[in-house]
Amino acid sequence: MTSDPQQAKRPVSPWLAGPYGHPFHPILVTVPIGAWVASLVFDIASHVVDDPQFLARGAQWLIAIGVLGALAAAAIGFLDLLAIPTGTPAFRTGLLHMSVNLAVTVAFALDFLWRRAGTGPEGAVALGPLLLSMASLAALAVSGYLGGKLAYHYGVRVAAEADQAAGFH
Repeated sequence: MTSDPQQAKRPVSPWLAGPYGHPFHPILVTVPIGAWVASLVFDIASHVVDDPQFLARGAQWLIAIGVLGALAAAAIGFLDLLAIPTGTPAFRTGLLHMSVNLAVTVAFALDFLWRRAGTGPEGAVALGPLLLSMASLAALAVSGYLGGKLAYHYGVRVAAEADQAAGFH
């Protein structure tokens, strides 16, 4: 087992995970985060408009888009995890980050199915799915903190300081 921090800066596959200094995972996570935050905005808005069904249906489909985006981000994130030396604090943080993200994705997938039950959205979003979305986004925020720790504290998939210094000369 190696604990060389430079190993975690290089991609396992530059074609799949992004080249050195340009990882794809941070780009891909914007899709589920944006879709799920927008779905919560639609959920809340469905409680304050006269005709809430279009917002409830929009929230439902934003959740589906977020789940699909999360699966793509997870696949690339897994490749980044493979670059981190096992047995290190960075690897353990990466495993926790991945586990929380997978739990959030499952929660949103269940949220989508819950909303699809029966005839689909009728009126404002029910309290149960609304609370599930809120709890899932709270967990996603925790996972985002862990992802930030991976990049900004441990430097996973971030260019080495010697390469970064070139931008300041």
